[in-house]
Amino acid sequence: MTVIALEGPSYAGKTTVLQTLRAIPALSKAVFFDCYVKSIRSPESIPEARTGSTAEQLTAFAVFMGIEAQRVTAVTRRPVEPVILLDRSVDTLLAHAKALDELAGYTAYPAALRHLQQLPHLRPDLTIYLDASPESLHLRRKHAGHTTTEPHYFLHDDDFLSMARSYFLNGKQPVITRRLEVVSADQPPEDVAQTVTDLVLNGR
Repeated sequence: MTVIALEGPSYAGKTTVLQTLRAIPALSKAVFFDCYVKSIRSPESIPEARTGSTAEQLTAFAVFMGIEAQRVTAVTRRPVEPVILLDRSVDTLLAHAKALDELAGYTAYPAALRHLQQLPHLRPDLTIYLDASPESLHLRRKHAGHTTTEPHYFLHDDDFLSMARSYFLNGKQPVITRRLEVVSADQPPEDVAQTVTDLVLNGR
């Protein structure tokens, strides 16, 4: 079994890349998992992007780890060991906790990391991080009609994005994935998709 995760901020191009990967014949038997939020059927059950305390953040972490456990169960029931493609992985959950610790003075990250050791999860063999500049993200959100009044706007806040990016790229704490590749997402979407496709097909 090979687990490959796609990470990066919203509007970096993950959806376009995943659509491209789903259409590749060589990946016809791969298992694709949507991001955690899309796996929650009831919108009111989605945890707030900006929680109000360490305890609330750990409760949100537990909700998403429940979805991670469902991913593990779905994979282990398969008769063959497939290629697994994840739209975000447990590293997203830890990056979110780490960013909130930095911004709000919480202490959720160390506790989440400890809990992770006891909970079922898929550890990526390869994570591809789509790295988009703040300028590119601002332009894409504006083009999409994204507004600052939307409930989850906090996920697009420059300070939050910088902290989350730092989790993956600053090297100060180990990521869960076994291998991290960074792809510039400031290029045209088709170029990003091609680069990621090459990594998935040839770099795993």
